[in-house]
Amino acid sequence: MSAPTRIPAWLAQLYPFSPHSLTTPAGARMSYLDEGPRNDEAVLMLHGNPTWSFYYRELVQALSPRVRCVAPDHIGMGLSEKPQDYDYSLERRIADVEHLVAELDLRKIHLVVHDWGGAIGFGFAARHPELIGRIVVLNTAAFASEHIPGRIALCKAPVIGPLLVRGFNGFAWPATWMSMHRRALSADEKRGFLFPYDSWANRVAVSAFVQDIPMSPQHRSWRTLQGVEQGLLRFRAHSALVIWGGRDFCFNDHFLERWRTALPAADVHRIADAGHYVLADANTEVIPKIVSFLAG
Repeated sequence: MSAPTRIPAWLAQLYPFSPHSLTTPAGARMSYLDEGPRNDEAVLMLHGNPTWSFYYRELVQALSPRVRCVAPDHIGMGLSEKPQDYDYSLERRIADVEHLVAELDLRKIHLVVHDWGGAIGFGFAARHPELIGRIVVLNTAAFASEHIPGRIALCKAPVIGPLLVRGFNGFAWPATWMSMHRRALSADEKRGFLFPYDSWANRVAVSAFVQDIPMSPQHRSWRTLQGVEQGLLRFRAHSALVIWGGRDFCFNDHFLERWRTALPAADVHRIADAGHYVLADANTEVIPKIVSFLAG
């Protein structure tokens, strides 16, 4: 099944881009933004679950006049194709990003990662450390953890989990208000976040992302995530910026402390009253900091 390629007028007001696309080695169409100067240096923005490149729209608009911005929609997410039988694993996600970077012939990459984008982005970075420049971390993880909120554990449960996530939109929809604390999303912002996820079929990867959270060594993505965590050692001295929403119900301060250890050279900004969607919740404060860090 293919995602819609036509962007309705109301969405174009918030997401004023013309996405590009390519086919991954596994045979699915990936949609991605490629805005700004065309050179081999770019800011690569990787979203998590249940967002899409829409999450980065304001940052792309602010940064692209000065720096190339590339923001893919992971397969099954956003405007990318949503095959029902894709290998929705962490390993495949990393390989898809590798393919995108190779196809665009990017030689220097500054990473911005959020939510599952952290594991995917640092998984890519560990395999290509020579490409990585500056790093921005936004409420994410790139390491195994025993911490999982009860509501996410419920969405991960067999049978009832997919029913909640795919049948009742019980993951993407609650995120539009549970992930915000400083302000509420406008009606059209909520519509934008939910636009790609309007049916059981179109929520396939929202559910698959939850199912792919490895909580034990028996999980298929456990070894991949271990490799991602070990790869963090390569970036301890890198120039990094950590911006953290202190009211995140999922990636709480336990994860922030792990980032302080993993990236001891990072400049850390904890925003006490911002939620999981920190880039949206504290946009007027956060976006100028990121622009200054990446383009200054």
